[in-house]
Amino acid sequence: MRILVTGAAGFIGFHTVNHLLKSGFQVTGLDNLNDYYSPQLKLDRLSELGVTDLDASANEPVSSVGHRDFQFIRMDLLNFPELCDLVRTRDFDCIIHLAAQAGVRYSLENPHSYIKNNVEGFLNILETCRHLSTPRLIYASSSSVYGGNEKLPYQESDPVDDPVSLYAVTKRSNELMAHTYRNLYGIRSMGLRFFTVYGPWGRPDMAYYTFTEKILQGEPLPVFNHGRQSRSFSYVSDVVEALNKLLHRLLHDQGDPVKILNIGGAQEIPLMDFIAKLEKALNRKATINFLPAQPGDVQSTQPDLTQLHHLIGELSLTDLDTGIGHFIDWYNRYYNRKQK
Repeated sequence: MRILVTGAAGFIGFHTVNHLLKSGFQVTGLDNLNDYYSPQLKLDRLSELGVTDLDASANEPVSSVGHRDFQFIRMDLLNFPELCDLVRTRDFDCIIHLAAQAGVRYSLENPHSYIKNNVEGFLNILETCRHLSTPRLIYASSSSVYGGNEKLPYQESDPVDDPVSLYAVTKRSNELMAHTYRNLYGIRSMGLRFFTVYGPWGRPDMAYYTFTEKILQGEPLPVFNHGRQSRSFSYVSDVVEALNKLLHRLLHDQGDPVKILNIGGAQEIPLMDFIAKLEKALNRKATINFLPAQPGDVQSTQPDLTQLHHLIGELSLTDLDTGIGHFIDWYNRYYNRKQK
């Protein structure tokens, strides 16, 4: 079966492509390789998939073949005619849409990028599905849509009308757009609300990544809301395993799929406990710089996974100590190699 993965050079996108290839799918990956964070990290992820002939500074579309069942195409989803031309010629069985302008805090600095990439880009995906008979879609939403909700754990049926960041607004708009296109045009879609995904090959703007860097460099950690935060951390392999099982269900089950699902680790971890685990794994003590709450942040996140378990059974989730260990092992290998 043929799958299109957008954001294929991104963190979750890279791991998703890797998993799909191991599962026997033919995969086409799209990414514009933007510079929100290091394009070199994105190129190195693609290199792991066998794509080695790309130049991050080039602007023109580039098509490269890596693994025998993987083709990567550098493309911006805002180029709707180009996207349509691709989908028209491939006859994809499903689109997995993971491309987005990520980051809650950056949405305070560059709001236009979020509307363009997360709203207009998603509209282009939906319109492509509509006009070119690709009726199945899995797309990334976010736990950020729960916003100011104080009831934990978050359930998919909870109200989500109190967003605290523009990033959350764009992700909630995706859910509403997908709902409308399902009703109007029969596009069968699943929106996955991811909860703080971490692990090897991760995003350098995420707290666990920057904390690791600063602890190793002896720099103070900026800890907002004076450390009074907690998160449900989701190891990337667990997230991708769940996504793969949902894909199989969407491809083979003729029933109406669940529209929105929480995807994440079930346990809520206080931020200061998480930092202590990092300190232990790195065998170094962190210097903490406590700061006031940051606009756009929420105090706690925790998913109710009942609907997910009902669809695909319970997952064997990676415990946080093991996941942190895997990330640090990768981090040390990756940056030691870069420094040689």
